[in-house]
Amino acid sequence: MARRVVVTGLGLVTPVGCGVETAWSNLLSGKSGAQRIDHFDVSDLGCQIAALVPREDGHGQKADIQNGLFDPDAVMSSRDRKRIDDFILYSIASADEALKDAGWSPSELGDDAQARSGVLFGSGIGGLQTTYEASITLAEKGPRRLSPFVVPGMLINLASGQISIRHGLKGPNHSVVTACATGAHAIGDAARLIQRGDADVMVAGGGEAAVCRLGIASFVACRAMTTGYNDEPKKASRPYDAGRDGFLMGEGAGALVLEEYEHAVARGAKIYAEFKGYGLSGDAYHITSPAPDGDGGYRAMKAALRDSGLDIADIGYVNAHGTSTPLGDEIEIRAVEKLFGEKSKDILLSSTKSATGHLLGAAGAIEAVFSILAVRDGKVPPTLNLDNPSVETEIDLVPNTAKTQPLKAAMSNSFGFGGTNAAVIFAAVP
Repeated sequence: MARRVVVTGLGLVTPVGCGVETAWSNLLSGKSGAQRIDHFDVSDLGCQIAALVPREDGHGQKADIQNGLFDPDAVMSSRDRKRIDDFILYSIASADEALKDAGWSPSELGDDAQARSGVLFGSGIGGLQTTYEASITLAEKGPRRLSPFVVPGMLINLASGQISIRHGLKGPNHSVVTACATGAHAIGDAARLIQRGDADVMVAGGGEAAVCRLGIASFVACRAMTTGYNDEPKKASRPYDAGRDGFLMGEGAGALVLEEYEHAVARGAKIYAEFKGYGLSGDAYHITSPAPDGDGGYRAMKAALRDSGLDIADIGYVNAHGTSTPLGDEIEIRAVEKLFGEKSKDILLSSTKSATGHLLGAAGAIEAVFSILAVRDGKVPPTLNLDNPSVETEIDLVPNTAKTQPLKAAMSNSFGFGGTNAAVIFAAVP
């Protein structure tokens, strides 16, 4: 029998605030992290807006967030920050908060605790800005001017590596890269390492910082990104609404401390929720578009439900992938309806990307955190900008205002380019 896995720590760096409770409060109150990009030239870009992490150093500070600003100096020195991409910086910060929240410091407990504690962090794109800047330096100034930190500053697995080094985590040191499903896959894979006995504690999640000229221009080129709301940033991310025209990019990181249940109980840890189910699948259809019948997402959700051992009626909330793309939103709704059947009218489903934008490889991680908090508090965050739904469904899409409802369990969906799908389920601990 697989070992039970629970969540004992959470950490967030998001466009709606940094720190778990602050971000959660802002999300429930309907705040948005969307704004016009002002830290690089966007005059020639089709999309000139994004959901940015509000920072003490000015970047992203114009977002409508009065507290929960990110302080880079509190994470590491400016000298050390120059050696890493921001996706690593955000990942470290979220992991720091999650481990502190969990009260777990294995380096203080000896080799055995360190060897049984690991990290599995991912990113969809990794150090895109670092790669972009290094390419320009190489072209304009030559190879001798490249920093020796270009490679360790951009590699995706260096988020896991830096977190491991920083906290003395000597157990599994792993990473995952599955586009926009990365965060959910990282959590599910880390939980399985605990279930099979390879570790007792895992820090899992995802980080992303792809809001740069190359990132924005590339997604516009493949026609996935919003371009019609440059003058109204906060209205740009509008899942399920008839006015949606593509996703709004976000940035940040989310981290969970996953722990074997008996291990957590033995040390008196606070337990947020139990990790119950994980499902994954492939569309085998197209490099960027989901299969029209939603079969891949449906099978991932069905596999997660089967893995959880729960009844379909136990799932009261679905945190949807819901990116605000014209095709993907409706396809996911139909897949959820297929899974829930006549129970569809009883569930709440919302897309928190309406507030945070789409954090790509970090999306599944922060949305897992939001799903856990929904179960903890019995509160479901809203789908912002849902003024004119284009989808006819019995499912309550929680338009514009959060709702209060006791929840036994919640499911979080994440789907990515290449047809990769993941679903994770969390439940209240009996």
